[in-house]
Formats: sequence, structure tokens, C-alpha cells
Amino acid sequence: MHITYKNNLLHRMKIARGHFDKVIRMVEADEYCLDVTQQTYAIQNALKKIDEVILEHHLKTCVKEAIISDKQVDEKVKEILEVFKRK
Repeated sequence: MHITYKNNLLHRMKIARGHFDKVIRMVEADEYCLDVTQQTYAIQNALKKIDEVILEHHLKTCVKEAIISDKQVDEKVKEILEVFKRK
């Protein structure tokens, strides 16, 4: 795994964790419902960005390698489609 990619991914995961920890504190403190909801949207957006980073890396590495070597291209496409079908 490329260090820059890994560091970027871990950074984004820590941001998501920070948002999640904040939601827990907000619920424990009985904070206003819409403020909690706004923070849960921040979690969802952070997770979406994590997914985008992972997918981009996968396309630029695994899928690109399969296309160049002309091996497992159909399998790689099928894997990506399966992930999106679960969404």
C-alpha cells in the first residue's frame, strides 16, 4: 500500500472517528436533536469521502494493472459492480 495513500486514508478515518466520538458525547449530554443530526451527516460525508479515496486507489492500481496485463479485467469490473450493488 502506497504510504501517501495510506496516510490520507488513515487521516480521513480519524476525522470520521472524531465526528462519531462527538456524536456520542452529544447524545450523552442530551444536546439538541438537530445538532446531533447535523453531526451524523458529517460522519456520512466523511465515510463517503473514504469510499471515494479507496475506490480511486483501487482503480489506479489493481484495475489499471489488470488492464495493462490483460488479466482478470472482467473479474475486477465484476468486483466493483458488486460493491456498488450493495450500496
